[in-house]
Amino acid sequence: MPPAVKKIILCLLLVTLFPCTGTQAAAGARFPVYKVIEPNVRFWEKIYGTYSSREGVLHDKDNPDIIYTIVKLVDWNTPAAARINKQLIKFARRHYKAMLSDLGRGIKPRTREEKRIAALFKRSRQSSYRKARENIRLQIGQKDRFLTGVIRSGAYMPAIKRILHAQGLPLELAYLPHVESSFNPKAHSKASAVGLWQFTRSTGRDYMVINDVVDERYDIYLSSVAAAEFLKENYRQLNSWPLALTAYNYGRAGMVRAQQQYGTYQKIFTSHNTRLFKFASKNFYSEFIAALRVARRLEKDPAIIPDRPWANATIRLKGFAAARDLRKYFGVSREDFIRLNPALLKPVLEGKKYAPRGYLLRLPATKTIRRRLQKMPARLFHSRQIKDRLYTVKRGDTAASIARRYKISLKELSRANNLNSRAAIRIGHKLKIPSQGTATASHSRKKVITLKATAKRKP
Repeated sequence: MPPAVKKIILCLLLVTLFPCTGTQAAAGARFPVYKVIEPNVRFWEKIYGTYSSREGVLHDKDNPDIIYTIVKLVDWNTPAAARINKQLIKFARRHYKAMLSDLGRGIKPRTREEKRIAALFKRSRQSSYRKARENIRLQIGQKDRFLTGVIRSGAYMPAIKRILHAQGLPLELAYLPHVESSFNPKAHSKASAVGLWQFTRSTGRDYMVINDVVDERYDIYLSSVAAAEFLKENYRQLNSWPLALTAYNYGRAGMVRAQQQYGTYQKIFTSHNTRLFKFASKNFYSEFIAALRVARRLEKDPAIIPDRPWANATIRLKGFAAARDLRKYFGVSREDFIRLNPALLKPVLEGKKYAPRGYLLRLPATKTIRRRLQKMPARLFHSRQIKDRLYTVKRGDTAASIARRYKISLKELSRANNLNSRAAIRIGHKLKIPSQGTATASHSRKKVITLKATAKRKP
């Protein structure tokens, strides 16, 4: 047999024996698990796949292989659970801090538990114990919440993967919401990031419409397109998926600077240390890899039945329209209307504002609705949005006092005027006062309100 033929047969045999090798290699090349992050990946796999939300993992933040104990917590739905769990965690943390303090002073371990803790450290130096004492961190387990996220993801995964494919991006990125939101479209963070992909308002406005009537961060499809564009630009500038994903959490500009200083992801992981590049950013890529692994294992479990995608029909509004009129015309319940249009904010849903011209309306994909979509009557549409009243800020005003005066929430006022988290305002600033009335065909005239306020100097 000629050597060339033998070579071809050998290649075919290898492909037959290892059919996924090429795919796995490609995935591994895009999303490598560097040796330096292997302990972190193992740790997050345990958080997502082993420990539940009723278990607190007390560990070393720099070396997550060092796990001191698992704190058994009470059910978070129990009355006063937060206070009780806080005390349980505080007691456990104090116990192990005292133990490490003793080891750091050179006191020999006596009990079985003290010997176990001492054995966790490869180098039994007093300085190592003293440093570890300040490095104790608690991570709540996520197993139950992660499973819920995998079930929820069934409704969104097909659409997200189509979006990623259309952008020429790796489909593995579809698993990122497991880290960000557990596939909860209504998720909120302490940093005011919202939605499936946890966009902040400032970053989100570069890719989506975010104002006082529409917040596309809540729209599954539009926010997924935005996330794909954001990740694509991250990769274009950094040319590395570990860095591009880390930049999703840390910020693109900061990661570009870190790359210029250190070069590789591994060196950034081990050496980069700034006020912002702390535990969360440092572990973000490891969390993604762990979430990808755990989610794929759960997806293969026949006992887990994922949610199914919702069939919906869409149309771009030719003019401004009242939510109530749209629901009535299409025969859609308020609950279904809100579920399919999460980007429409409270002013629209309560009739204080119209759904804006050009908005992509989503509706149940029934035959009746599809037929009515073909010819929507002109009476549904209006030529302009309901006008807001304007108020000129005077001395002594605060955003809270203005909100009380007009019987609206501070959140409504802040959203309407893009105020920051402190709701800071300045004298002379013209604030929009969201309407309290129900949306009708008539429009109130814009007027500037200048009420008296107590004297107070501008800071």
